Amino acid sequence: MRKILDLDDFERVVRRKLPRAVFGYVKHGSETETSLRSNRAVFDQWRFITRVLVGVAERSQGVTLFGRRYEAPFGISPMGGSALVGYDAHNVMARAAAAARIPFILSANSIIPLEEVAKQNADTWFAAYQSATRSAVIGIADRCVRAGIRVLVVTADVAVHSNRESDPRNGFGFPVRPTPRLTWDVLTHPRWMLGVLARTVAKRGIPRMVNLEPGGGPSLFSAQMKGSTAHPALSWEHIRIMREHWKGPLVIKGILSPQDVALARDHGADGVILSNHGGRQLDQAVSPLEMLPAAIEAAGGLTVMIDSGYRRGTDVLKALALGAHAVFVGRPFLYAAAHGGQGAVAHGISLLREEIDKDMALLGVRRIEELSPEMLIRAGGVP
Repeated sequence: MRKILDLDDFERVVRRKLPRAVFGYVKHGSETETSLRSNRAVFDQWRFITRVLVGVAERSQGVTLFGRRYEAPFGISPMGGSALVGYDAHNVMARAAAAARIPFILSANSIIPLEEVAKQNADTWFAAYQSATRSAVIGIADRCVRAGIRVLVVTADVAVHSNRESDPRNGFGFPVRPTPRLTWDVLTHPRWMLGVLARTVAKRGIPRMVNLEPGGGPSLFSAQMKGSTAHPALSWEHIRIMREHWKGPLVIKGILSPQDVALARDHGADGVILSNHGGRQLDQAVSPLEMLPAAIEAAGGLTVMIDSGYRRGTDVLKALALGAHAVFVGRPFLYAAAHGGQGAVAHGISLLREEIDKDMALLGVRRIEELSPEMLIRAGGVP
């Protein structure tokens, strides 16, 4: 871990460890990857106005979300297929988040039952992808209640699957097909083949997406996998049904429009996560950070969170200064899990927390609540 100095280092060290198809599935976005790139470029549009001599010897970066206090203003985003990137990665990330007292969201695109993950982290949030039917919506809500899920997140931005052209170019796709190219890719990465794939199959059998529906989901090799997480019929009516049957905090993820933020509020949601799915859905979609001020204005008291492209402490602080209540980070923590398990994820969390702590001191901020838009200026001097 001595060579891991920032979150991007995890991607660099894990690239050679993973089969090209697996690494590409995590790294790449859709089509020309314009949204993927702009998610990082957007942070350069803002600069900080620092304050000095304010006394920052004692600092706290804790935040409160839905009545629970967290030790840092960021959490781990839901990421599908994680347990096939790093062994047992959803459990690994859940435990690391619990130990660090930060939020963790489990993706429904997981081969590990949500009930098992919830036992690793009693504060697990769950990002649902269930079918757009009343019975499925009620069924997944009931299943989450039984598992002890605390926050239910509805993934709203996957009406259809996007054009992720890098996957077929790398020999990857769902359902998984063991083509000669993919087979060679796996065989030439024996550490991943034995340490992740073989151990996973030995523990769980043929991997299945066990959390997609109330009763489970298809095998990764099944033709049913094609389009299984895309729901073009999902509508605000299904959010209304979810709100009727889920009594805990309800969050809508994948929103970019202020109008949709207002609709989420009107349908009883407790929060939203502004997201373009990490650049993996509609290419050329706006970066969530660009829409944050307008979303805050439309929120009317909702908890507004954000993801897509966050890597540095300064990224997190810019979003918080613009009004976000918390930030979620995805790929770096999955790379960390693949690199070194729970210890590596814990190291990544510590790196980001330490960056935020130092950045707060240099900015002249003692508590997250002190951040405000007045601390930012547009690059080039335009407010």
